[in-house]
Amino acid sequence: MAKTYKIAELGGDGTGPEVVRESRKVLEVAAQRFGFKLSWENYDWGGDRYLRTGEVLPPSAAETLSQHDAILLGAIGHPDVKPGILEKGILLKLRFDLKQYINLRPVKLYPGVWTPLKDKGPEHIDFVVVRENNEGLYTGAGGFLKYGTSEEVATQLSIQSRAGCDRCLKFAFELTRHRNKRKTLTLVGKTNVLTYEFDLWERAFHDMGNKYPDIKRDYNHVDACCMWFVKNPEWYDVIVTNNLFGDIITDLGAMIQGGMGIASGGNINPEGVSMYEPIGGSAPKYTGQNIINPMAAIGAGAMLLEHSLGEIEAALAIERAIMKTTAEKMQSQSAGKMGMGTTQVGDTVAQLVADGI
Repeated sequence: MAKTYKIAELGGDGTGPEVVRESRKVLEVAAQRFGFKLSWENYDWGGDRYLRTGEVLPPSAAETLSQHDAILLGAIGHPDVKPGILEKGILLKLRFDLKQYINLRPVKLYPGVWTPLKDKGPEHIDFVVVRENNEGLYTGAGGFLKYGTSEEVATQLSIQSRAGCDRCLKFAFELTRHRNKRKTLTLVGKTNVLTYEFDLWERAFHDMGNKYPDIKRDYNHVDACCMWFVKNPEWYDVIVTNNLFGDIITDLGAMIQGGMGIASGGNINPEGVSMYEPIGGSAPKYTGQNIINPMAAIGAGAMLLEHSLGEIEAALAIERAIMKTTAEKMQSQSAGKMGMGTTQVGDTVAQLVADGI
């Protein structure tokens, strides 16, 4: 009897529902080919619901989602909602409430995809960023003194625990070993300025590293890391870093792998439910035009299969289909310039998965 997995679908805002639809299409074909089933439950949490009801998330949201095997998210961000309300009230809240303490970002250049880096190809850009996802500056600790006056002071505190470092580092070392490529884990920080936070990170990094003698350890200041992303991306295998730095360098990673249209990510709770998404925004100006690139959402679906469901062969089949599509079928990864529409991209990838390329 075929195994059935419960998947929560959060289309979200703007073009989010469009790209999720294509990802779901590909996932269903993969499920049929590899002998498992997907049971979907749709949740309308996003800007339209907030404008209609005044509620960002129902109080039971985390409990409801925790009953699923995985979550597929489209995008959050509505032009009629003040920035920060949905992002904090949905994305950050779910990451924290569901203890999704790993943000996982593969940075991989697929064949046929343009990169702004001269003389670099797919053989040079293939690494993963492991970003701590529940602590740091994103906890919201801080406040104002003498608010609204000429003497106003604002504080924002970065909260980092040893337990938070350790669980993130353990995931990163295990991933480096599992990838079995350069077997190098690079800690990215700012030890020369953020002396307390990264003293903790660095001590935890080496303490954990002693348990993984097969993994080489390296360190970059975050500013140097940004330079090497551009000059020598082939130096990297797996990177581990804090919440803020991870947020910043993964956007740079998206650019060198061909743009937001191809970049996928996962918010991972290794012991619970994880959420997968394209890392680009909701792109409301493209809504309903059938021109948005769904590849990042399709890639997020492949990550869901691999990291939450353990359906490795199905995930690899989707990645092969993505690579053949980018190499042979698409003219560009930019919205409106792909040489085909949103639904046609999804159809193409789905057919290649069905054909068993």
